Amino acid sequence: MKIVNNCLNKEEFIDLKKLMMSNLFPWFIRWGVSYDTDNNYQFTHNFYHNHGESSHYFNLLKPILNILNPISIIRIKANLLVKENKIIKHGFHVDTYSKNAKTAIFYVNNNNGFTEFEDGIISKSEENKLIIFDSVKKHTGTTCTDDFFRIVINFNYFENESK
Repeated sequence: MKIVNNCLNKEEFIDLKKLMMSNLFPWFIRWGVSYDTDNNYQFTHNFYHNHGESSHYFNLLKPILNILNPISIIRIKANLLVKENKIIKHGFHVDTYSKNAKTAIFYVNNNNGFTEFEDGIISKSEENKLIIFDSVKKHTGTTCTDDFFRIVINFNYFENESK
């Protein structure tokens, strides 16, 4: 696993966070968090999906994509989980079963939620942090109890090996 703290410069990060936490950013309800049938919900925004469908906000992610240097993007999706009375883990899963794919999680805000991996490693939700790992590594996200919501951006992609 690779960790990039202070992933974006201050101005880029503030612009992205401010927009995603504003009432102008479009969020859509999705039933299921780790699986469609897990009886949970979250709000999502697809930055990139279905081999080219992208949101109007895709260009905001270019500085992160420059770090990731993907040869091909599978999906980029933001997740917003609302505050709960207790931390809820949503179940271990993989984002894609392709053995050559990578997953990166960018944390938009500080909170007491986290990403946990099946091997016990935990990555805290610390704003402007990016973690990168093999997509076949099982992980789970959580809710938070100390902020109104937890926001992450999830990247699934094929890495440019000449990096």
